[in-house]
Formats: sequence, structure tokens, C-alpha cells
Amino acid sequence: MRRQAPGRVVARATAVLALALAMAAGTTGLVAGPAAHAQPVTEGTFAFSGDEGDWISNGGSYAYGTASQDRMSVTGSTDNRVVSVAVDGVNGDWWHLDLSAPEGRPLTTGTYTDATRHPFNEAGPGLSLSGNGRGCNTLTGSFTIAALEFGPQGYVKTLDATFEQHCEGGATAARGEIHVTNPAPPAELGLGLAVALDGTANTLNGKAVLHGTVSCDKPVRVDVAGEVTQVKRQRIIRGSYATSVACAPGAPVAWTAAAVPSGDVPFQRGDVEVEARATATDPDYDRQVTVSETVAVRLTRG
Repeated sequence: MRRQAPGRVVARATAVLALALAMAAGTTGLVAGPAAHAQPVTEGTFAFSGDEGDWISNGGSYAYGTASQDRMSVTGSTDNRVVSVAVDGVNGDWWHLDLSAPEGRPLTTGTYTDATRHPFNEAGPGLSLSGNGRGCNTLTGSFTIAALEFGPQGYVKTLDATFEQHCEGGATAARGEIHVTNPAPPAELGLGLAVALDGTANTLNGKAVLHGTVSCDKPVRVDVAGEVTQVKRQRIIRGSYATSVACAPGAPVAWTAAAVPSGDVPFQRGDVEVEARATATDPDYDRQVTVSETVAVRLTRG
């Protein structure tokens, strides 16, 4: 359902747009919480209606669902404080709903009263329903979480909630409900790193050649990097190394890298300290996972 905004609300819409652009550009100075990436909703419905004169609903009723080919996505903050739902209707409508606990507290089942506009709700609960070019500059409201289940990194498995929102402290309101059901969350990426205790000091170029293995439980690209330190004749020799390998579950994957000395003294036969880090991006949660170790490696001439 679409309705034309009357001329008297153009200035109001302009103010909302300006604030939205400021938030998108990161110029409000507010932090909504540790963000996670949006996940598609497997099964979900979203519906709301409003009183005549309500700015968001314009007095209409709206209903969407994945079964009707409307697209929905949900995002939970990694501290489990905020849940956001985006709806992209097949008819061109778009809506966004934020539900937030007070700062420093996780969102749980229960009723939250005296909600104000998210993300400006530092001390109390937060709420925001906006979309189709409409949003509240200020708002009050309440919402009830009947069911909510998080997975790792803000993954949202289940959400059942109802809400009521009043723009600019008005008596008219928009009231609605959201239902989300997703599969059980995937496990987080497991990453392993091993550095072999033997290496070579290249007599031609002075590099320290190292090797080892990485392991993973999801197909990922793994970046291996680190530093090598050696003390010879009261001189400190340092160098860094980096390489990248494709890792697949099932068996360790070999890696080899050469550390280039930072000065004019080459790496030599003997013991070195090797600091190693392996980093990969978890494809399910779009976050970096890093493991590290520090070992003593004996270099032989090579």
C-alpha cells in the first residue's frame, strides 16, 4: 500500500532524511552496538497497522511474509542487545524495525515500556519502525518479546515480538508484530596453526625459510604471517614473513614462507624465535578468526 505525503509534511520528511543521511555517514557520534552481518530470514512474517493520522502507517495496514516472496533479513548485535529486521516487499515497500535493550544489557523475553528512538536510547529500551521514506524524529513506545533465541555472533534463530510506536509523542500509534524462524546456527570457524621446529637459513639471500600447517573446519583462505627474531654475536636479526593458502576440512594444509631480514645481517644457522598468526574470515558470520603461537625453530643452512 502506498500513499502520497501531503505538502504540510514535506519539511518533516526532509528533516528525517537529513538525520538518516547523517546516521549513514557516521556523523551522529552514536554507536548502536557491535554489529553483525544481516542474515536472510528463512521463515518470517511482519505486519503492522496504524491509527488515522499516524505518520508511519498513514492509517493503513501492511502485511509481509517470506511465504509471499517478500524478502526479510535479520541482524543481531554481537552483544545481543539489538535486533534489527529489514523487509523488502515484492510490491516495492521497504521497512526497518529496531528493538533494543538499554545500554549494557542483553535483549531478552519480556515487556519493555518507555522505549525511545533507537539508537538514541542509551539508558532505556529502544524502538524504531521506519520505511517507505518515513521515520520519526522522536518517538515513544513499547514492545514485548515473546520469544528470542540468539546463536553465535548475533545470529538470530527465533524472534516473536509485538510493538507500539508513537511519533513525536502523539496519541496516534502504529502497532505490529514480527515473527522470525531460522535454522539452528552454524558453528563458528575452527582454525588451527602449527609451525615446524625446523627451517633453513638461505646462504644466498639471507632469508629464513619456515614451514608448517594450518587446519580448518570450513573451506576458507588462510593468511599466515609473523616475525622471526635471532640473536647472533650480540646482534639482533629480525624479519617478517607472510603467505596465504587455501584450506579445506579434512587434513592439515602445508604452508611455507620466507622471512626477509630487515637489516643488512642475514639469518644464520641456529635457533630463532618465530611468532606466527593464522587469520581467516568465517563465511557464516563474516568475522575474522585468528590463532597464534610462538615457538623456537632451529635453522640449518640451505
